[in-house]
Amino acid sequence: MRFCIKTIRWTHENQSLAEAVWAKGGGVLCVFWHSRIGLAPASWPLDRAQAAKGLISLSADGEFIAKAVARQGFPAVRGSSANKDKADRAKGGSQALRDGLKQLKIGALALTPDGPRGPARVMGEGLPLMAKLSGAPALFIGLSCNPAIRFNSWDRAVLPLPFGKGAVVWDRADFPEGADMADVVTDWTARLTAVEARADAITGLKS
Repeated sequence: MRFCIKTIRWTHENQSLAEAVWAKGGGVLCVFWHSRIGLAPASWPLDRAQAAKGLISLSADGEFIAKAVARQGFPAVRGSSANKDKADRAKGGSQALRDGLKQLKIGALALTPDGPRGPARVMGEGLPLMAKLSGAPALFIGLSCNPAIRFNSWDRAVLPLPFGKGAVVWDRADFPEGADMADVVTDWTARLTAVEARADAITGLKS
């Protein structure tokens, strides 16, 4: 992953939104759809952005992902909404919320609002709830590269290949005071989907 990300020729769009967040420091939610986990480190320069952790499920797949991103400088906050045992699920989810809010007091928290099992590009209330409780902005990140391997998984995950073309597109939102949660979910879903579609348009990656 490090080799591929380093050799890809990246195009950045609306980077000024991210630069303002990096310059200010403090808490921020870094949001991208689950299929783009393999590209996520390309959007967060460790030399000038605040420290980031990834919210990753307690599943076996999550364990693999947590180890992979940790090797690139992004430790994990572990929590799951998909454990088979309801007690463990509740415990994992509530602990992840507490740990996530703690991280947002000092730095960035990356998460995929359609993970860990989908449906793809369907956002729940977890992301806007964390934004509301923490007061941290949400930075929507569209990521794409071409050529890439597309897995036959529920999210059509993207695995980058080296020496290709890549794109990172940003958008930013704050939880509107007094807003209806369902309306925020609808709006933020559309905006996150839009930045990913824009990134795919730049690289020519087919869905």
